[in-house]
Amino acid sequence: MRTTDLIAAVGALPLATAIPAWLPIGRRQAGSAITVDLTKTYQTIDGFGASFAFQRANLITNMADKTKQRELLDLLFNTTSGAGLTIIRNGIGSSPDSSSDHMNSFAPKDPGGPTAAPQYAWDGKDSGQLWLTQEAYNTYGVRQIYGDAWSAPGYMKTNGNENNGGTLCGVTGTSCRTGDWRQAFADYLVQYVKYYAEAGVPVTRLGFLNEPEFSPGYASMNSNGAQAADFIKVLHATLEAANLTSQVGIGCCESEGWGNQVNMVNGIKSAGAEDLLAMVTSHTYTGGPSSPMNTRYVTVLVGGVPVWLSEQCDLQGQWTSTWYQYGGAGEGLTWANNIYSALVSYNISGYLYWEGVQWPSPTTNEKMIRVDQQAPYNYEVAKRLWAFANWSRFVRPGAVRVASSGGSGVKSAAFRNVDGSVAVVVISTGASASSVSVKVTGGGGNATAAAATGWVTDQTHNCESIGVTVAADGSVSGSVAARSITTFHIPAPPPPPPPATSSEVAKRGWRYA
Repeated sequence: MRTTDLIAAVGALPLATAIPAWLPIGRRQAGSAITVDLTKTYQTIDGFGASFAFQRANLITNMADKTKQRELLDLLFNTTSGAGLTIIRNGIGSSPDSSSDHMNSFAPKDPGGPTAAPQYAWDGKDSGQLWLTQEAYNTYGVRQIYGDAWSAPGYMKTNGNENNGGTLCGVTGTSCRTGDWRQAFADYLVQYVKYYAEAGVPVTRLGFLNEPEFSPGYASMNSNGAQAADFIKVLHATLEAANLTSQVGIGCCESEGWGNQVNMVNGIKSAGAEDLLAMVTSHTYTGGPSSPMNTRYVTVLVGGVPVWLSEQCDLQGQWTSTWYQYGGAGEGLTWANNIYSALVSYNISGYLYWEGVQWPSPTTNEKMIRVDQQAPYNYEVAKRLWAFANWSRFVRPGAVRVASSGGSGVKSAAFRNVDGSVAVVVISTGASASSVSVKVTGGGGNATAAAATGWVTDQTHNCESIGVTVAADGSVSGSVAARSITTFHIPAPPPPPPPATSSEVAKRGWRYA
């Protein structure tokens, strides 16, 4: 979504080590206590990310200053000096040209009908997104690559135009003189996956709608749940025929608001297509969640469909890079809290900001970094990016949210990563600092911390290291600054040494008898 249309529509440091048992417990564990229970599990986390659609990627891809180009990539994807984002959402083009910020199609010409051989013409750039994605994949290890089409090419739609809504010809309720274009559009999307594969980047998620209840003057396509299900079945069969279902999952439906996405999911379920989805996606521009999404299961751990808030931003407030001033919609602390609510209250598995980078105009908060298009390519980083960093750098893909409770004047969320480490994210909205202790329980040997680090973002810090202590009982203590987000990261303990062999025991006995 773009601003004008919304208005019209409505550095790793050494680990802390265990401190002596003789130090008085009051000094070791001052402040309120947070308890993490590894036995109580919730959703699996797919990651955190942003989009580079509508040629925003070109700001980085085409930048002549290679030093600043690398600085921007580091800010977005580096896990020690930046946000450590783990999901990229790219726009699959439908425009016959690249003027303005259009995303160009690689099938701009009607081949003469839905069964005619398509006239594909791949430019190897994809509006600057391909190079940026290659960098994210190869240099920074980003593995969740989501390609999403805002619209099918215009000749495949009821209105003959990529803009202003219109519906894919062939789905329920349409009648097009040119015929049924569902298979041709599915082939088009699968070809996009193949082009990226040829460039060494496996696309992992594939979408075909964006805000299907909205008909703006840019790339868009209307759909209800039943119509989406019609196409999901065709797209899944096409992925299956290409032997891609083990790599690529289908996402739907990027609704403008949560309420419409609930309706879309109901229609998809009624049509028997929910099991073909790898994720459900929604925005919150016209309304956010009041309860978890109505997918078949509550938690991913028992086989449910993950839910992503796949595009969020402040489209109306004037640009701000501040952390906290008055609780405004674009402030960093606001976004730290937004992510917390999504993950803890609504079991969200993936959380994406709208644009990672954008030029200064419009002067809104729809980007995390604003970048000048001309030399010397000045840029300004919003604290929103650092709010993401405290989540994304430590809550890695595949992490499982676990229970956390306690703490006075703070709220917490806890996660167990695939590597066995535990991340505990603590947010303070109060005006004064406090100290907390974190105790991990329920994980056997993994519940006793031997070392830990702490990282804070607030008005003067950008995901920077703080001192923490680890007590003899394995609890981790540290300070939580006023109106801050602080992440405590507890590495998995090293595996126990293998038992000594009989010959080693004999040698030790001989030497020390």
